[in-house]
Amino acid sequence: MIDFKEIIAKSIKEVLENQNNENLNQSQISLNDLKGYIEKPNNKENGDYAFPTFRLAKSLKKSPQIIANDIKETIKIENDKIEKMEVVGGYLNFFVNKKLLTKEVLKEINLKQEKYGESEEGKGKNIIVEYSSPNIAKEFHIGHLRTTLIGSALYNIYKYLGYNTIGINHLGDYGTQFGKMIEGYKRWGDEYNIEENPIEELTKIYIRINDLCKQDEKVLEQCRENFKKLEDGDEYCTKLWEKFRALSLKEFNKTYDLLGVKFDSLKGEAFYADKTKEVIDLLEKQGKLIESEGAKIVDLSEKGMPPCIICKSNGSSIYATRDLAAILYRARTYDFDKCIYVVAYEQNLYFKQIFEVAKYLGLDKKYTDGLTHVAYGMTRLATGRMSTREGNVIKVNELLNEAIKKVLDIINEKNPSLEEKEENAKKIGIGAVVFSNLCTTNIKDQIFDWNTVLNFNGETGPYIQYIYVRTKSVLEKAGKTPKLENVDLNLLNDEASQEVIKNLYEFNQTLQSVVEKNEPSILARYLIELAKSFSNFYNENKIICDDKELQEARVFLTYATGIVLKTGAKLLGIEMPDKM
Repeated sequence: MIDFKEIIAKSIKEVLENQNNENLNQSQISLNDLKGYIEKPNNKENGDYAFPTFRLAKSLKKSPQIIANDIKETIKIENDKIEKMEVVGGYLNFFVNKKLLTKEVLKEINLKQEKYGESEEGKGKNIIVEYSSPNIAKEFHIGHLRTTLIGSALYNIYKYLGYNTIGINHLGDYGTQFGKMIEGYKRWGDEYNIEENPIEELTKIYIRINDLCKQDEKVLEQCRENFKKLEDGDEYCTKLWEKFRALSLKEFNKTYDLLGVKFDSLKGEAFYADKTKEVIDLLEKQGKLIESEGAKIVDLSEKGMPPCIICKSNGSSIYATRDLAAILYRARTYDFDKCIYVVAYEQNLYFKQIFEVAKYLGLDKKYTDGLTHVAYGMTRLATGRMSTREGNVIKVNELLNEAIKKVLDIINEKNPSLEEKEENAKKIGIGAVVFSNLCTTNIKDQIFDWNTVLNFNGETGPYIQYIYVRTKSVLEKAGKTPKLENVDLNLLNDEASQEVIKNLYEFNQTLQSVVEKNEPSILARYLIELAKSFSNFYNENKIICDDKELQEARVFLTYATGIVLKTGAKLLGIEMPDKM
């Protein structure tokens, strides 16, 4: 499909090169730079694309408006692709050929159907996305929800753009907390039925032993010893750990199944426990490992960071050691181009430390350059921060089931005769929760509020689903979708139709922006804009009408919109109902 930004950027680059301006040549503005400068104007009257000339003013030693006029006068651009250009201040505005845009977009959607927007730009590139990573034997609460949903959306979108994507659930299945769990189970295991309700009962044990550790330092020391025994392969500790892990995964999978989230690997911290010795050896050979108060650390003061602890004073490994071992393993196993960690921004410093220390492991620069931390904001209760230790968490399963129940209540009240009510309630309820987590930028903190999550009005998941259902209803009334070759696309020249078409055109570029910034909210916002533009088109135009040619054109545009809404929602992890 035609890339209008590329056409505009190439034409501007040609103008600038022909000017032979020394200062500008030295700055080496690339085609990608120019393409990146091109904006989509907020005001529709300013065209479809705008090129701001302010960045060229210093090099060309001219005012932005003069530069814009100069480019307009000398640019060579096919008029079958760009209808007209206008200078407004320091902006050169471009108006694309509506007929060509309409033909290109609808032809591509007709050809590719549910694969519209898919590409092979990532072919041959390996992308690891690490997400979710809950702690074994602890509740899967809403604090884990954003990493799970952001990571899953990134996994889906990278894969859709042709990247070989590997989704990893780096389970928190190792560490001192397991020493605590083992100690708690030793003391009170008979009092709890962990087979019947594993996570809840194990959480009770964890809270109880944690409280005891606060009161008695000797108990905490016993917990540390338990973990050391686990590292050394003690039979009793290992069997308990395996039991905790298996029961926890069984419970976690109930949540993942509800959300439709999948992984290619469940290798957690424990998998790397026997691989930490190589990390320590490599750091010692590099002369980077030093002793500090009995522990072994890497000094990062030259980088303006506190030291990175590699080994505890009792010889136990720490999560940093295991993360470094994971980087080695992943580089060798997956030959990754990018390894993305979807982890809360509270760990910003930790990942800076880890990525810096990874440079001392003898890896190719390709791997260390590809280490990427995608930080996201915390989810907090209105009353403050959640904590498993304090027992004030909201479980994801309970949240999802409550959302489904509330939607079912609404359906029973407003549309009791709806078929497959339970299945529709599930899609809408879970869609509401997923969208509410993905519609704001990753880094923004969220205050959890039932009323906000389940608000089905305005810019929400259910709104997108409702507009999709409306497209299905139109197609049902029309009886059949016309063949594109029989549709007169010139009849879609009105402003409301063109706004929908322009949004449909932006789908692939939206997906590209998501992976450039690792920001699924860009797709969520796009779907809202597409839904709004279709709603306006629906209100402005009578789709089922006496003029059969006009009806066929509008029905086909409705059909195309439904395809893109469904595809985009699926990439976010939202299923579309056929009726609401």
